[in-house]
Amino acid sequence: MFKTIINGFKTPDVRKRILYTLLLIVLFRLGCYITIPAVDTFALNEAMSSGTNGMAGLINLISGGAFSRFSIFAMSITPYITASIVIQLLGMVIPSLERLMKDGGEEGRNKINKYTKLLTIILALIEGIGLYLSYKSSGIFIGEGFLTGFLVVISLMTGTSLLMWLGDEITNKGIGNGISMIIFTGIVSGLPRAVTTIWNVVFGTGTFSTTGLLIGLGIIIGAIILIAGVIFVQQAERRIPVQYAKKVVGRRMVGAQNTHIPLKLAMAGVMPIIFASSFMTFPAMIIQMFIPNIANQTGFWSVIYKFSIATSSAGVPVGYTIANAIVYLLLIVGFTFFYTYATFNPAEVANNIKKNGGFIPGIRAGKPTSDYLASIMSKLLWFGGLFLAIIAILPMLTRFIPNVDLTFGGTSILIVVGVALEMVQQLESLLVMRHYKGFLD
Repeated sequence: MFKTIINGFKTPDVRKRILYTLLLIVLFRLGCYITIPAVDTFALNEAMSSGTNGMAGLINLISGGAFSRFSIFAMSITPYITASIVIQLLGMVIPSLERLMKDGGEEGRNKINKYTKLLTIILALIEGIGLYLSYKSSGIFIGEGFLTGFLVVISLMTGTSLLMWLGDEITNKGIGNGISMIIFTGIVSGLPRAVTTIWNVVFGTGTFSTTGLLIGLGIIIGAIILIAGVIFVQQAERRIPVQYAKKVVGRRMVGAQNTHIPLKLAMAGVMPIIFASSFMTFPAMIIQMFIPNIANQTGFWSVIYKFSIATSSAGVPVGYTIANAIVYLLLIVGFTFFYTYATFNPAEVANNIKKNGGFIPGIRAGKPTSDYLASIMSKLLWFGGLFLAIIAILPMLTRFIPNVDLTFGGTSILIVVGVALEMVQQLESLLVMRHYKGFLD
């Protein structure tokens, strides 16, 4: 990985992409420290001194602490993620939208991207109003009139729009997927806090603690094993052999070729985790819009709220946490199947193989090939989906360890490792493309 990065800096055009990406990341981190207007910073520090839990904790993690500072990037890129989920779901039930996704080509992708951004603005407006109403009673805003609310909401919406622009710029002119890089940067910025937490476990009382040392070593060793497992699953693939018969191309006879279709264990990457997290915390966001002090109340909506934030908050009863973890696991597995089949269609792949005169040894072309690919994909997705779910849920158990509050948990490691691998792979692709270009010249 480090060799690839060094080679990237040695290549002028790739170096420009890397430096441009770093510049936009710096702008993102600067924006995380710019508090929006009409916020009393002293009251804000007091309100956030007890930490952020539940939905707020997840947003604060992804935004790199921007939420706890109520900066212009406080909502992070979560409205865009939610909008992407909604557009994908609508594509399954609206025929015209489905045709745009599958057969629209470049123009179709541009339209889908436009619809996603418009929906992002609408969701950012809703979430901005919800945040304002939720924290209005805490006294962190200077004034309570319409103008104050308008200023707060429009600032939050502008921050989300700016993040969308930064993401597009990184994707088009930088390295990696822009949205993923923003989430990656926000999570990595919380790594020093995780290190401080482990240090406090060992030396929290000012003196050396053998029990604390064992807990700290256990967390470190567990994190290393977790990272190794994530890398293994992210890189593992099942190679389906494909043979192509001889055929005439122009005036030449092209010989038979042997190749393969690589099917990864985690074809969907970290997207199922992000989708499931957004889906689970969305009810809490909506409830907070209409019932600002719901955390201190009882009743049906209080139960729904506590269930929604159970796995991301330390102050929720164990029963809610277990129920939430089970639903969270099922959602991750479900989104793994959904996202993979939305991007990889076995029937389409089988038809393309047949049109090009290819076949899988021992399998007839056409529908049998499609069924064979679907069967293999189903087995891989069950393993990959359950692995992602277990990795995301196991670190939640650290909250039951005294004096341990690790925000840098399984979900964070999955996202960080996945984005890092994706970035290195793109760097390698850019270097290979440049090598072939120079060879042809």
